[in-house]
Amino acid sequence: MRHRDTYLVAALVAVMLGLAGCAAPPEKPGFYDSLDRAGARIDAASARDMVNAYRAGNGLSPVTVDARLMAVAEKEAKAMAEADRVSHAIDRGNRVGDRLAAAGYGYAIAVENVSAGYYTFAEAFSGWRDSRRHNANMLNPDVQRMGIATYYRPGSKYKVFWSMILAAPK
Repeated sequence: MRHRDTYLVAALVAVMLGLAGCAAPPEKPGFYDSLDRAGARIDAASARDMVNAYRAGNGLSPVTVDARLMAVAEKEAKAMAEADRVSHAIDRGNRVGDRLAAAGYGYAIAVENVSAGYYTFAEAFSGWRDSRRHNANMLNPDVQRMGIATYYRPGSKYKVFWSMILAAPK
């Protein structure tokens, strides 16, 4: 009887291990997706979740993704990539407020983080968190919405250009 119990336990363990092998591996969060290829798009919901977790850890309310801010951020990321330069205003007089007004977005406050050379949102986020000014933008208690975009330019020095706009609409 004892020998039989050993076989039974071994058989159950084998079945359990076999079933465990059938389980799908956990999905990698979108903020680890590499954006250094043509057609890659940032997972805005994943970026929002990371920003909101950071804001919550600092006692701040969450932000929501805004399609109009996404469009303005995408245009700026593309402009930086085409110029192969990181700047808050590639063209003079083209500050974030000017770009939002041109898009018909009424705002009470608007701030922007830009960068380049980071291939994942996790990397860009870490760079912004470690920069006093960019960190202050992410932790601005008055912002309620966000838009984020990247643009990939393979022949450039940086490859991936980033724009994140945080705002409070009027």
